[in-house]
Amino acid sequence: MARDITITSRELSPFEQLVLGLLCEGKTNIAIARETNHTEKVIENTISRSAKVFGITSDGDTNIRVLLALAFRTHYGDAAFDRLGVPCAHFEVDGQGKGLCNREIH
Repeated sequence: MARDITITSRELSPFEQLVLGLLCEGKTNIAIARETNHTEKVIENTISRSAKVFGITSDGDTNIRVLLALAFRTHYGDAAFDRLGVPCAHFEVDGQGKGLCNREIH
């Protein structure tokens, strides 16, 4: 099923961006709460509120965290993914031995 995910009402707040950045690193709500010195409930509410900003709704076939991470990375860039240290699947070495991604858009 295709989904239309766009920012519908507003940009994310700096705290929402922080939480989603940590979510993109694969952290659990408990780990995000510990790292940001907030309660797990605050993190749950922040994730839920952020999903609404992107127009992502819950149903039995949808993993909100996955769609939210994809939407966040698409809109705000791949910095969280880059911090994981996973090499680009399109990685090549140029004629001077320098690594580069051979795909212009991720």
